[in-house]
Amino acid sequence: MSEILDDIADAVIEGDKNDIGQLTEEALAEGLTAQEILNNGLMSGMNYVGVEFKAGAMFVPEVLRSAQTMHVSMDILKPLLAETGVGMVGKLLLGTVKGDLHDIGKNLVGMMCEGAGFEVKDLGINIDPPVFIDAVREFEPDIVGLSALLTTTMGGMADTIEALEDAGVRDGVKVIIGGAPVTQEFADQIGADGYASNAAAAVDLAKSFVGAM
Repeated sequence: MSEILDDIADAVIEGDKNDIGQLTEEALAEGLTAQEILNNGLMSGMNYVGVEFKAGAMFVPEVLRSAQTMHVSMDILKPLLAETGVGMVGKLLLGTVKGDLHDIGKNLVGMMCEGAGFEVKDLGINIDPPVFIDAVREFEPDIVGLSALLTTTMGGMADTIEALEDAGVRDGVKVIIGGAPVTQEFADQIGADGYASNAAAAVDLAKSFVGAM
């Protein structure tokens, strides 16, 4: 691997937002493609971060900084990737359900999934089921991720899945749910396709659904 790609991966791991942009430009100047930088630099770094996070060797603030660092580079690469028609591994739609204003976990999932090669659309917080339906029709995701941090808002996940079914768009997507009070039992109960206990597990689950493991 090119030394500059190692430097980019290291910058992601260390959360070095100051140097990642210059490193990305240098890699492009050396003749590396945007796809090579994404796959062998950014994704390599985020894969390491995911492993360390699952092992308890890195924590949420560090992972967020790594993800933000990756985003600085992605802002440079996205137009180039679009020009060459390079496809991502899959499309992920995210949102925190109606009545819930929490977003740190959701944001972390989105950032880490982008680092794993997904195109991510984040609807934000307090999202009504009809908004999810419209976004599924427009964005055509492979996966819908629903987040809730309160026991009082978990019902919004069931409402959203039911609304997707009623609108006739449920069969075309996999639904993943997560959040502090959420369990696998609850996921089974409401008909979700999967449950992730943390952001790293969500990335693995999303990758398994699109055959990118």
